[in-house]
Amino acid sequence: MGNIDVRPATSHDAPQVAEIWYHGWRDGHLGNVPDDLAEARSEESFRERAGQRVEDTTVATADGTVAGFVMVVGDEVEQVYVSAGHRGTGIAAALLAEAENQVARNGHSQAFLVVVPGNARARRFYERNGWTDDGLFDHHAAGIVFPAHRYVKPLVQ
Repeated sequence: MGNIDVRPATSHDAPQVAEIWYHGWRDGHLGNVPDDLAEARSEESFRERAGQRVEDTTVATADGTVAGFVMVVGDEVEQVYVSAGHRGTGIAAALLAEAENQVARNGHSQAFLVVVPGNARARRFYERNGWTDDGLFDHHAAGIVFPAHRYVKPLVQ
């Protein structure tokens, strides 16, 4: 795999983050969320949001190329995505561990994240990494409400 580096994102990373986010989101969400949300999540929307979220973003690079990213706000791990070509390499686990550390540094004893029910690959990944399904709730995104699972993990401070 080569050299892997986990570091805070810069504005120069935003286009690569947007590309990974768009394709990864489609992989995990199409057919699992309302059509209205899928329509709202255009390529342009990911470019805009990636540029706006640089300060919340940590990237993992492999040989100098952004291979994945995570976004953390407060006690929530909001986004965890790895490019298709880097899945199964340990990058996602490294990003998730960094996100957990960030949540702990933010002063929280528990982290949470949200996963749509049909995203079985993500749900298995989180469970393998010690996260617990805390149940379904009504999630709000882009003004649309749909069911999602809240996953939680107690953190060591």
